[in-house]
Amino acid sequence: MDDDAPRHGEDAEADRERLLTCVAVIGSTGQLGSDLVEAFAREDVHGLDHADIEIRDPASVDAMLARLRPAIVVNTAAFHNVPRCETAPADAFAANAIAPGHLARACAAVGARLVQVSTDYVFDGAKQVPYVETDRPMPLNVYGISKLAGEHEVLAAGGDHQVVRSSGLYGVRPCRAKGGNFIDTMYRVAASQPEVNVVNDEVLTPTFTADLAAQIRVLALEGPPGLYHATNQGSCSWYEFARTIFELGRLDTPLRPTSVKDFAAPVRRPFYSVLENAALAAAGLDRMRPWRDALTDYMGRRATSSRVDAAAR
Repeated sequence: MDDDAPRHGEDAEADRERLLTCVAVIGSTGQLGSDLVEAFAREDVHGLDHADIEIRDPASVDAMLARLRPAIVVNTAAFHNVPRCETAPADAFAANAIAPGHLARACAAVGARLVQVSTDYVFDGAKQVPYVETDRPMPLNVYGISKLAGEHEVLAAGGDHQVVRSSGLYGVRPCRAKGGNFIDTMYRVAASQPEVNVVNDEVLTPTFTADLAAQIRVLALEGPPGLYHATNQGSCSWYEFARTIFELGRLDTPLRPTSVKDFAAPVRRPFYSVLENAALAAAGLDRMRPWRDALTDYMGRRATSSRVDAAAR
């Protein structure tokens, strides 16, 4: 037999093993978690919500790992209500730092890779050009500090783990902690107020959770361990983001730019938190499209979902 000829039996077995890679998604009913379950549909994916696992309870974590024996664990669970983190810092650190630390060590002990989702709020925004993974974090609030502590815990745990920072998430499913995403808010306010005011001096990269989930899958299966930024490409102010939503959604309520200074914000937030996907690009794994393309896709899916819901009523 020619040594160079395709070995179909071995190839089929390799494909079968790849398809059956066991993946656990913690926080699977959330905005990003639900998209991750769909993204890993070709694998043996297990979505876990709060009823299935309590990440602050080491016994619950250990029981999950013993039961599923996953090769990959993606953790989206967090205490990410930013104002509440300020008034409940112990809870923020328990969920965002201590729990991921134990999860990372437990995963390392059984040979599983942990992918920990983090945030652009680890930066203070003073740089004013896109942040890369090697830039020094300087969080401004308890949420950012606790998430940064979680990053350190995960990366110091001894496994081949990954931390993925992202920014400005929105998805088809609602974010329970925030009562919906920014786009939902724009629709709601446009329908109930004579005009809408949105800040023009906070700059970010809006990121579609379906795109982020697909990127995390590629990274988890193919990428080396380490710290990564993963957002859609480009940047905009919240006002520019809102203006594009109004254009695509054909909302005719007047939209006005305003300043953060006009609002009595209870928490300090970075004025500029754009991330550059430098580590993804260096690994040849960057799959993130421009934010306007992603938003156009999302708005199309939103319209289709609304029509389906209306037809079902």
